[in-house]
Amino acid sequence: MEKFSFLIQLILSILAFSSLFHGGFVSAARTKDGSEQWGYIQVRPKAHMFWWLYRSPHRVEDPSKPWPIILWLQGGPGSSGVGIGNFQEIGPLDTELKPRNSTWLRVADLLFVENPVGTGYSFVEDEKELVKNDEEAATDLTTLLKALFNRNARLQKCPLYIVAESYGGKYAVTLALSTLKAIKAGKLKLQLGGVALGDSWISPEDFVFSWAPLLKDVSRLDDSGAKKANSIALQIKRQLAAGHYVNATYSWIELDGIISMASNFVDFYNFMLDSGRDSISAMAMALSKGERMKMYSRYLNSKSLLAGGSDDINTLMNVVIREKLKIIPRGVVWGELSMSVYSALEGDFMKPRINEVDDLLAEGVNVTIYNGQLDVICATKGAEAWVKKLKWDGLKRFLSMDRTPLYCGHEDETTRGFTKSYKNLHFYWILGAGHFVPVDQPCISLKMVADITHSPIVISS
Repeated sequence: MEKFSFLIQLILSILAFSSLFHGGFVSAARTKDGSEQWGYIQVRPKAHMFWWLYRSPHRVEDPSKPWPIILWLQGGPGSSGVGIGNFQEIGPLDTELKPRNSTWLRVADLLFVENPVGTGYSFVEDEKELVKNDEEAATDLTTLLKALFNRNARLQKCPLYIVAESYGGKYAVTLALSTLKAIKAGKLKLQLGGVALGDSWISPEDFVFSWAPLLKDVSRLDDSGAKKANSIALQIKRQLAAGHYVNATYSWIELDGIISMASNFVDFYNFMLDSGRDSISAMAMALSKGERMKMYSRYLNSKSLLAGGSDDINTLMNVVIREKLKIIPRGVVWGELSMSVYSALEGDFMKPRINEVDDLLAEGVNVTIYNGQLDVICATKGAEAWVKKLKWDGLKRFLSMDRTPLYCGHEDETTRGFTKSYKNLHFYWILGAGHFVPVDQPCISLKMVADITHSPIVISS
């Protein structure tokens, strides 16, 4: 009965907004000064994607360095970029609606998208329309970019940089390839500046094999715990080799539980911290596979995920921001993570995207990888391992190069990280940061993204 009432409410909400839908658009709204725009794009019948574009007040016109646009893609899968990435990581305001000094708007325009459909403010009229793999998500995002860029000459002058975090990295590489294909076919008027993969879930196998050695080295696991963890990692490797991706996803959740208990609940987003004992870990071994999935969604919704901190982000997004935007259908309730989206992608979750990175490098696209030193779930050790699997012809030279230390400000003598580059591959090691690099190290993150996007704004080193 409750489900029926919700469907009726959703249908009425859609009918109430039907006059706004035309040619794939909901009439975009904007602030009076035009510094912000937002709206819905119907990327497929019954599938509606929400976007929010910020124009930087620091914009500089420099013919030699065109002003960049950053498209931010959140992970999860099913986590909200408009909520988490925007208000908790890189947007102009924090969750208390106070200005963020380290906002990436200082060096670029920012485009946040609720991706895939069903995430955050995005919605589907029928859950059958949820995407089942990264390629389908990329197709929807490409449709959105066509709608935004093909009709806007100003946007076409700005190179687009796709910057992703966590599972968003898989979206980013598939989107970049889809975008290139559309550009070459003359169907998309856009300049692709590059792709940046922040603590990105590109090779699940390499990450699960990195967990035990990393946590053993930092004394969060002993030999016994590491042995148990490695046995499950080997099981995952066998499942992936056999193409049993859903089973590998369940084994991954089981591995999470084993490591959590053996490490006394290490935080998977920062090994210097503990996670709450009310997380998935306390009960994982006793739960059925279906129940583990539900617990995992709550784990992602925990304070560990929301590293930016918030008194009540749900109230912020469902009351304050909803009132500002004015176009969110009544039946759409914003959430930090959509369990429906996560479940729809469970068969793709453990699939690697190393080949897609190789394809981008071969196409000459700038690919940047950045990783927080303290991350576990997408540990730097794992990222280094999958990079070594690339078939790119510049890899040997890249691996042989020395790193350059990074600092923040002319007076800063503390090493904040390291970087090295060869041709169109770039890697940043960010010290003192966990999974959420812009939150843990905002200064060096801002300098890094200014360098990645070749922004006309210079952040002192």
